[in-house]
Amino acid sequence: MASIDNAADDSDQRFAAYVAALVRVVGHADRARPLRDYCTGLVMPGERKSVEPLAAVTAPGRVCAQHQSLLHFVSIAPWSDEKLLAKVRELALPAIGPIEAWIIDDTGFPKKGKHSVGVARQYCGQLGKQENCQVAVSLSVANHQASLPIAYRLYLPREWTQDRVRMAKAGVPTGVRFKTKPALALSQIQAACAAGLPRGTVLMDCGYGVNTQLRTDLTKLGLAQVRQFER
Repeated sequence: MASIDNAADDSDQRFAAYVAALVRVVGHADRARPLRDYCTGLVMPGERKSVEPLAAVTAPGRVCAQHQSLLHFVSIAPWSDEKLLAKVRELALPAIGPIEAWIIDDTGFPKKGKHSVGVARQYCGQLGKQENCQVAVSLSVANHQASLPIAYRLYLPREWTQDRVRMAKAGVPTGVRFKTKPALALSQIQAACAAGLPRGTVLMDCGYGVNTQLRTDLTKLGLAQVRQFER
């Protein structure tokens, strides 16, 4: 029993140290509590990881106040997601070991309504069909033991980027313009190269592999690549 307690204490201490390192990136000390609560909610059981259910599991006695605190943190407080991901990368990469691959992928999130940024009827990998969803393009570094997402960007369909009123209402920055998924993936890879990250063979499915421009640009960057062919 003592060994279990010690392991739990060690996990708590490592989690606290991890969050403390992230707090130094997000800025002001008043963001420490909502960041810790948000991270805690993400690792707790539960299918939905939006703000409201996270508030319910992290502060069941004051859900309304917690909801407002987390909502302010994720949507209003000025912090850089790129700097946060860079800090996560700095903390996690030493534990992963030598990098063997860079993986281009995208993830679909089914949605019921029409107001979430980027939501549209498009292919959703989770459901295996066209459905109402959001899609995010990601770049992960990996080896045979582990993988780590190092870049993550929401894809905005043309119907969104051509509707400036809708974009403004949803809080999308005015400088955002339409980019294809391969173009988003390429910008993530270029940033990873510029940051001097350990290189690996670029792996991609046929949705990205059929894009000639992407393959050409990867070759120019000196990156080996393997793509899945459409069956």
